[in-house]
Amino acid sequence: MKVRTRCRAFLIAISLGAVLLGVTAYAALTQILAVGTIPHSELFDGPGTVTVRKLTIAPGETLPWHYHPGYAFNVVTNGTLTVEDGCGGEETLQGTGNPLNPANPAFEEMDGRVHRAKNLGSTDVVVFNTFIVPQGKPTTRNIPGNERRCGPPEDVDECKNEGWLKFTHPRSFIDQGDCVQFVRHRPRNVIPVPEDPLN
Repeated sequence: MKVRTRCRAFLIAISLGAVLLGVTAYAALTQILAVGTIPHSELFDGPGTVTVRKLTIAPGETLPWHYHPGYAFNVVTNGTLTVEDGCGGEETLQGTGNPLNPANPAFEEMDGRVHRAKNLGSTDVVVFNTFIVPQGKPTTRNIPGNERRCGPPEDVDECKNEGWLKFTHPRSFIDQGDCVQFVRHRPRNVIPVPEDPLN
């Protein structure tokens, strides 16, 4: 009886170890600083949730591909942050080391664009995030399987010159016109999409 119990415990330990090895772990530390509700946000024409957090990304760490279902406003206060767009662009931002220094770089992430953050440096990256999302939505949605995706298109110019071919999120397009129509009719939170007289 003791041998069977030990064998089961051993098999469970091996199985658990295999599962843990198969899961990608991310060491980024998040500290939620404040959460609040806007009863009627002009951004969403309904209730919204504001979340403020501090994100610390360790040297060498790359966060998974993700997007925000609302808005994210960010201030890099320490280290060098690299933000990679799922469509191929990349931006590097260097914090000053002082969270109250107005020279700290800030950036915004709007309405569902796929991206990821990387710390390619040798010191911790510290970013303060303010998320504004429709009530009931998470601040962040990771892409299943950490698959790189491109999109959605932000304006009709991204659809032109065969640009429509690169988009894979939230869907692919059959041609330039399909991409343009998606941009024109995509629900927007606050920024109206102007009509393009050429299309």
